[in-house]
Amino acid sequence: MIDLIIIGGGPAGLTSAIYAARKKLNFKVVSQKIGGEQVLVTSKIENYPSLKSITGIEFIKKLREHVEKYEVEIVEGQEVVKLEKQDKGFLIKTRTDQGYTARAVIIASGKKPSKLNVPGEKEFEGQGVSYCSICDAPLFRGEIVAVIGGGNAGLESALDLTKYAEKIYVLEQSSKIIGDKILQEQLKKTGKIRFITSTVIREIKGGKFVSSLIYQNKEAKEAKELLVRGVFIHVGSVSSVDFVRDFLEINNANEIVINPKTNQTSVEGIFAAGDVTNIKWKQIVVAAGEGAKAALSASQYLS
Repeated sequence: MIDLIIIGGGPAGLTSAIYAARKKLNFKVVSQKIGGEQVLVTSKIENYPSLKSITGIEFIKKLREHVEKYEVEIVEGQEVVKLEKQDKGFLIKTRTDQGYTARAVIIASGKKPSKLNVPGEKEFEGQGVSYCSICDAPLFRGEIVAVIGGGNAGLESALDLTKYAEKIYVLEQSSKIIGDKILQEQLKKTGKIRFITSTVIREIKGGKFVSSLIYQNKEAKEAKELLVRGVFIHVGSVSSVDFVRDFLEINNANEIVINPKTNQTSVEGIFAAGDVTNIKWKQIVVAAGEGAKAALSASQYLS
């Protein structure tokens, strides 16, 4: 049995690894994807101290290199499906039936993109429906596309698409676009953007590939159709907590409840950090700080 298992390879998990290594703990990082579901698809990070501008991929590369400096064991491609109490520690099970035991655990499993749950979304995923503009924007050169979501994630996605698409509709359910003003101004200057607010998405249609999007204005009865070849969905995210739902205290927002001073969860010996927790601000720099706190608390608990 080792000292610690860190579940998750995003900013919170990798920062936890740096601090755990410096505390000389016997530990490993277990993650389905190093970088997590959110940072890797961020086109530009401009609010992390000392890094004026960097892509999400470059940021994670630097962070991983920092972790690997300490010769940390990273188990990649393993999804954790169960966490349970065991004599003198905890048992972590993965989807491949691989099991790990540790005296303490840090959960930094982050969040994953929310779905619209409308007809056509699942059917056309990978056939015009995307959740990652960095990954798929080049496929829509000269096409008309729609971005669902007027928050920062949606606006950043639209910016990615301006390099390729002919025209971009940005649809937002609120009465106004809620993303940062600076992003809105950048988009307006391209001349490719049309903002549509107060919308409800009804259906994504097509044959072998997406051909149109059906939406309805909240104040109108009739539905409208946009002829688009791509639909990029950015309507928030949900915490990855299914593997501890019946084990730890989870709030109504589907987040792990922690002690803000120590990052301790409702079970002694299990700590959590980053976007998967009930901390107020979901930012990369905050997640990194929370990861450091969790590792320091875990080290204190182990000693």
